[in-house]
Amino acid sequence: MSVGGSAATWDDEEGLHPTQSLDDTVHQRVRLGILTVAREADRVEFGFLKKQLAVTDGNLSRHLRVLEESHLITVEKGYAARRPRTWIALTREGTQALDAELRALRALVLRLESPHPAPGPPGT
Repeated sequence: MSVGGSAATWDDEEGLHPTQSLDDTVHQRVRLGILTVAREADRVEFGFLKKQLAVTDGNLSRHLRVLEESHLITVEKGYAARRPRTWIALTREGTQALDAELRALRALVLRLESPHPAPGPPGT
């Protein structure tokens, strides 16, 4: 395999590199954290997410807004014990996006763990 010329390339033989399947909206560290924590429960409370992800209120709010605008989560505001609360839940699209991200990450890890010849200069 080679990286250029008329010889076969990794792209030709194995498809696009797994990183091409990563979703920038999902892959960002805090947003990936939000989606994975939310996946573990029916819904998760804002304060719990803030503590788990070690982020500020404003930072978490901004990432939640991005995910909500992308239809990956729903945000529900209400009260618990007379205190305002915000709960976050994955949508069907959010679950599918997280699953796709995890598949891309698994493919990347598999690619790195699988023995295969490294691409070399043309003609080798």
